[in-house]
Amino acid sequence: MATPARLDTVAVIGNGIIGHGVAQVFAAAAKAVRLVGRSEASLERAMVRIRESLARFVAHGLTTPAAADAALGRIATSTSLEAAAGADLVIEAVTEDLDLKHAIFERLDHLCPPPAVLASSSGQPASRLVARVVHRGRVVAAHFWNPPQLIPLVEVCGGPETVPDVVPWLCDALRTAGKQPVVLDREIDGFIGNRLQFALLREALALWAAGVASAEAIDLAVKASFGRRLAMTGPLESADVGGLDTMHAFAAFLFPSLDTAAEPPAAMGDLVRQGHRGQPSGRGIYDWSRRDGPGLVATRIEELFRHLARNA
Repeated sequence: MATPARLDTVAVIGNGIIGHGVAQVFAAAAKAVRLVGRSEASLERAMVRIRESLARFVAHGLTTPAAADAALGRIATSTSLEAAAGADLVIEAVTEDLDLKHAIFERLDHLCPPPAVLASSSGQPASRLVARVVHRGRVVAAHFWNPPQLIPLVEVCGGPETVPDVVPWLCDALRTAGKQPVVLDREIDGFIGNRLQFALLREALALWAAGVASAEAIDLAVKASFGRRLAMTGPLESADVGGLDTMHAFAAFLFPSLDTAAEPPAAMGDLVRQGHRGQPSGRGIYDWSRRDGPGLVATRIEELFRHLARNA
């Protein structure tokens, strides 16, 4: 199967947290974007969020008012999946409902004939999305990270039936839009980033649940130490920099005592069952009535902008 000769038009299916950010990414890269949502009201909210996000890019000197206005003008919204017809690249960004994804990819397969590439921004491997797809060779995973307009990484992974040209074509398209794609050579649940993120989360939860240290101490142990290095040297680079002989010896000592539980700790499940969902509900591992949650999120966003400015 051939890939599109040019990338002129991108359709984004789903206008939530990931979808509206992906639409902004490609619109800012001078692509025509068709943003498809469930309702006019949700699409209006998405466009407000895109407009506010672009304003922050202007405020940080990462784009100009004229470029932001031009990006907004490249986004057309629709509640009909038929709006994706004719797009060179379609990115599915709907809720994690596998039946819904199957239905969407089945319709996209008819609406967008080859060589259009069909990608999923979720954490689902491509092979789980093609049950009702005829032209399976153009289906690929393109896992964006939240918020997509601020996080450069996109994990790209073809399925067993994805044709060889699709992955490099998509990586080129993502680089043109300012993203940093990483390619997985084979499918695996969670891809790379979430496996690493949840391995750390499992150990942090285990330490907290076992009463080894407070949540504040565990978080500070990351933020004030290796967390500062990770943006510069990843875990494998850090092992090489530190000396593999030293790291091997310490791993041999430490690995046997690391948490290997197949289920989250009971203390976490108890909080969830009691309706304590974390910052959204006001209480979780922390009591958010005593913490400035919005301020913390705003600080994190500002740090992400600083990273983007350094990259630029």
